[in-house]
Amino acid sequence: MDRIEKSKEKYNQLFGNGVPAAYATDPDFQDILNRFIFGEVFYQGNLGDKQRELITLAVLTTNQTMPQLKAHVIAALNAQLTPVEIKEAVYQCAPYIGFPKTLNAINEVNEVFRAKNIALPIESQKTVDEDDRFERGLVVQVEICGEIIAKMREAAPANQKHIQDYLSAFCFGDFYTRGGLDLKTRELLTLCILSSLGGAEGQVKAHVQGNKNVGNDKETLITAITHCLPYIGFPRTLNALSCINEVIPEQE
Repeated sequence: MDRIEKSKEKYNQLFGNGVPAAYATDPDFQDILNRFIFGEVFYQGNLGDKQRELITLAVLTTNQTMPQLKAHVIAALNAQLTPVEIKEAVYQCAPYIGFPKTLNAINEVNEVFRAKNIALPIESQKTVDEDDRFERGLVVQVEICGEIIAKMREAAPANQKHIQDYLSAFCFGDFYTRGGLDLKTRELLTLCILSSLGGAEGQVKAHVQGNKNVGNDKETLITAITHCLPYIGFPRTLNALSCINEVIPEQE
């Protein structure tokens, strides 16, 4: 198949047989979009449709592009992602984009779920409680980031140690320990979220190393960032690729 045929097949698989509304007003633009995203990018690299839709949900949440997010919740269900997986991909954004933007996305997801008669709330994926969220979060944080975490905690000034505690208990304890998505998937989503933000190259590099530490190879990272390209543009994509190449040089 050429990319036109591929794009039609993939689009219909994800969204059904309808025609995007933009064809009525901007057919040339919609052709460029469909053929690039669904005829090329979706076929590049080693990720399946489920992983790609999880990435898309996280990136659209980060970008706060709500109409497209709602459409991709439907696509994610059509790609056989579960309601739990969809919700967890959105929840994973909270430590990086904040609660208000994450709540905006949750509202869009819930609208689709109600329209699809998916019962709310969905089953809890919580695995920690008030007594162990810090300790278990720190364990996951060290698994991802390595022994540098101990050095960071030791080096933090007294008036900033609470930030390190929040990072361990909130970011890693409250979110990374949840069920629904495995550690490799959560870390890959985090890389895509940070890359989408722009201006967070220090954190992107740290999570390139984190992805490597949990078993995501360079090909997977390049594929994930390539999948972000249509949603974040070339500048942020190229910045993220530069971070990947700096942390994992080609000779490795």
